Amino acid sequence: MEVFINLLVNGVSTGLLIFLLAAGLTLIFGLMSVLNFAHGGLFVWGAFSGAWIFKETNSFLLAIVGAVAVGMVLGWVLERFLIRPVYGNHVRQLLITLGGMLVLSESIKIFWGPNPIRVNLPAWLEGSYQFDGIIIIKYRVFVIVVGLLLYLALWLLLSRTQIGLMIRAGVLDKEMVQALGINVKGLFTFVFLLGAGLAALGGALLAPYSGVVFAEMGMQYAILAFIVVIIGGMGSLQGSALASLIVGVAGAFMAYYMPDLSLALNMLLLAIVLLVKPTGLLGEKGSAV
Repeated sequence: MEVFINLLVNGVSTGLLIFLLAAGLTLIFGLMSVLNFAHGGLFVWGAFSGAWIFKETNSFLLAIVGAVAVGMVLGWVLERFLIRPVYGNHVRQLLITLGGMLVLSESIKIFWGPNPIRVNLPAWLEGSYQFDGIIIIKYRVFVIVVGLLLYLALWLLLSRTQIGLMIRAGVLDKEMVQALGINVKGLFTFVFLLGAGLAALGGALLAPYSGVVFAEMGMQYAILAFIVVIIGGMGSLQGSALASLIVGVAGAFMAYYMPDLSLALNMLLLAIVLLVKPTGLLGEKGSAV
């Protein structure tokens, strides 16, 4: 039972970290129809900038805020100068955002060097909780709470606010929304910045979670996030949340019981879902929530 609960907590916390990256991707694709491989670059910049700010200030909260700010600034640059000129052309989007991903990853080495950087846990999140012999790491509980709160905040934003209504309407019919006088370009920019901030936040939270950050991790997690988005359903926030939990929990159990097959698990899950339901678990055409 102790092993089961620990693996479950590990899987859920990992899944919610993946969700922060996947949520931005699914929002951006759902509204803007943009395949953004550079999202992984924002993730790794969030990890490195958060780790650096935490080291310099010893304030984890300031590190998170700073990482999100860095991610949103870089997201604005990407959307304005790389993404906007190639709206509507998925082949060019794929090529230019993949190039942006490589540039963002390599530029990390200019500021922090080519070697991995060790990241410590905040003092107030060190240690563990013990319940009847079951040990649960505090930081993983923290990640789960933050991930669930952010999911709730995103759901409320999309389903209970005026801007959420505009986003969902934009997913269904961009031309009609623009004809009603809504600034669709501004809406696009807002969604892109929101997605960029979530990616950077995921990176900032992952850094202490994994204990080490390296420049190449952006591509690794970008591919994982795309797998999650496809499994959950393109454009479905709830689908991305569900798929993230499935991938995280299944990965934790597989890594423990059958480590040799853990790398192939994600592709196996992707293949099974696409064979059974090609639109993904909760994906429907034009869905954003």
